[in-house]
Amino acid sequence: MSDLKYLSGFGSEFSSEDPRRPGALPEGRNTPQRCAYGLYAEQLSGSAFTAPRNDNRRTWFYRIRPSVVHKPFKRLDVAKHLTHNWDEQEPDPNQSRWLPFDLPTTPVDFVSGLHTVCGAGDPRARNGLAIHVYLCNKSMERSAFYSSDGDLLIVPQQGTLRITTEFGIMEVAPNEIAVVQLGMRFAVTVDGPSRGYILEVFDGHFKLPDLGPIGANGLANPRDFLTPVAKYHDEDNIDFTIISKYQGALFAAQQRHSPFDVVAWHGNYVPYKYNLANFMVINSVSFDHCDPSIFTVLTCPSTKPGVAIADFVIFPPRWSVQEDTFRPPYYHRNCMSEFMGLILGAYEAKEGGFVPGGASLHSAMTPHGPDAPSFRAASRAELSPQKIAVGTQAFMFESSLSMAITKWGAETCKKLDAKYHECWQALPKLFSDKINV
Repeated sequence: MSDLKYLSGFGSEFSSEDPRRPGALPEGRNTPQRCAYGLYAEQLSGSAFTAPRNDNRRTWFYRIRPSVVHKPFKRLDVAKHLTHNWDEQEPDPNQSRWLPFDLPTTPVDFVSGLHTVCGAGDPRARNGLAIHVYLCNKSMERSAFYSSDGDLLIVPQQGTLRITTEFGIMEVAPNEIAVVQLGMRFAVTVDGPSRGYILEVFDGHFKLPDLGPIGANGLANPRDFLTPVAKYHDEDNIDFTIISKYQGALFAAQQRHSPFDVVAWHGNYVPYKYNLANFMVINSVSFDHCDPSIFTVLTCPSTKPGVAIADFVIFPPRWSVQEDTFRPPYYHRNCMSEFMGLILGAYEAKEGGFVPGGASLHSAMTPHGPDAPSFRAASRAELSPQKIAVGTQAFMFESSLSMAITKWGAETCKKLDAKYHECWQALPKLFSDKINV
């Protein structure tokens, strides 16, 4: 659409002003005594003031009214299945798989349609994560939402989202992602039934993974991350609701103007989107199966080197070239927790059951791998170069934390597949006294 323009990059310093008000960005100082056009200066900080320069995140807004102009927050009883109570269910180490989550049959907007599937940690201690799905069919009306708990990585599976932020507007379609960081206010417009996944991290922020021996090029390139440009709304004498997610609960405050009244801004703390089709895949050209870390798009590091609070990993269409190697993912037990979703197509290691709009969770040290039909086919397949995962996009939220499933995820949604374990039961004993079987 004509009002969707982007500044590209990742982690850089950006600036933008609405062309209707040239000169709104001050020169030489962040807080002039009098801002142009009678605007207010306001800083949004995403890191401690004294964070090292490379880690310091902040943006300056030049807006019609400061965001402090609102009535007191009061508890809001919507999104009844949004929770950070990881103790409401008994621990369950079993492999879990969900059939596609149901879309609503009555009007539900993005916030009311938030459902927490699993997670770990505590936003009050700024440590942990939560995995949600959104299930909605109605646009947000004169309301805006923000999380005081963590960054939101949004993965649409069905339906395009038009996300209006304080910085401008992003349209995010299936096979694209958006990240709206801690404290950023936004509203979601949908065009019909919409479903997707959200990874919320309470620690720090997402960043690009280090490339190490891969070198300068590969995986997600910084220039492909897109940031909106300023587009202000000057709306007065209206009833507008600001919804805050705070310590896992929702609160609402009323105000009489639009929060999307930013005329200009500059900084390095911004929302952004990324098209997964731009991911530059690194893959094996000899033998063995590379670890899924080569498919990492974004990571939220922990304080322990090499260990992530969460990695966002994708399994895109790619050429697969191996010699005398089992091509699908190997059977595996992992100290990490692996939550997988499917945006479109059919995942290579599961013949059925794992379908778009559904999900799976393989918890720490719980074994998993290809089902019986996939193993049988891959063991005898010709190993010529092959384009795999064509028309497919699977992803994984991987975490070093041991995640618990919520009551909604385990019971209320009624989508947990009780027969998931059966996909491995037909794996036969192939042991023989002959060296070649």
